Amino acid sequence: MRHSFLHRGRRLSYLDFGGPGRPLLALHGHYNEATAFAPLAAALSPDWRVLALDQRGHGESDRADSYGREDYVEDVAAFHDHLGLGPLPVVGHSLGGVNAYQYAARHPERVTLLAVEDIGAVVDIDTAFTRRLPGPQPTREALTQALGTAAPYLECSFRKKDDGWGFSFDADDTIASQHALTGDHWADWTSLTCPTLLVHGTDSDEITPDHAREMHARHPGPVHRVELAAGHVVHHDAPDDFANALRSFLTT
Repeated sequence: MRHSFLHRGRRLSYLDFGGPGRPLLALHGHYNEATAFAPLAAALSPDWRVLALDQRGHGESDRADSYGREDYVEDVAAFHDHLGLGPLPVVGHSLGGVNAYQYAARHPERVTLLAVEDIGAVVDIDTAFTRRLPGPQPTREALTQALGTAAPYLECSFRKKDDGWGFSFDADDTIASQHALTGDHWADWTSLTCPTLLVHGTDSDEITPDHAREMHARHPGPVHRVELAAGHVVHHDAPDDFANALRSFLTT
């Protein structure tokens, strides 16, 4: 079920996938939105109730003037406050992964378990793909064709607008967000105290196995690293293996 709340005058939307399970916060990556977690929510049900935020500028949430690190972390805190829930697990992919581990680092009393999907402690994003995204297309099928092999990863964000089929995010906003995400975030990673799961894909173009091993070695607390046969979007390329790894971690 979709809900929304106001944070500093902007509307933030989220999906509550429902069920009797324990709550779990989920944070998507660039080009995606809360609906990207629908298959994972189904896989974790009924033990876990997934609550997924449309992060600023994505999905049904309002666009913003700024996409800085503190902006995203404050949104996560506002989301958590709005839900009125105590400490809980947080899972995040890519952009959402950095947001998740920075939130856990800065609010350790609020995060019991942390799962980070395919993003490093040092991030260097190439914005070329974003700059090449197609403009409005006459039909959904035309947009799918224009995207080629990338279409399955972005289709949850397809939207029909007045000028044709496009995306729920804006390319310029995404580029601003990617620039702000690029940087060295070791200070946050090495200050984590909660048990952490790091999942990365063997064919990822965002994090190398060597960097994942370094993150494992430099994490100060309990950490478990899982490498799966997948690209950057592990939960899409290997949904069952990803769900199984996450489920196992959440029940340890």
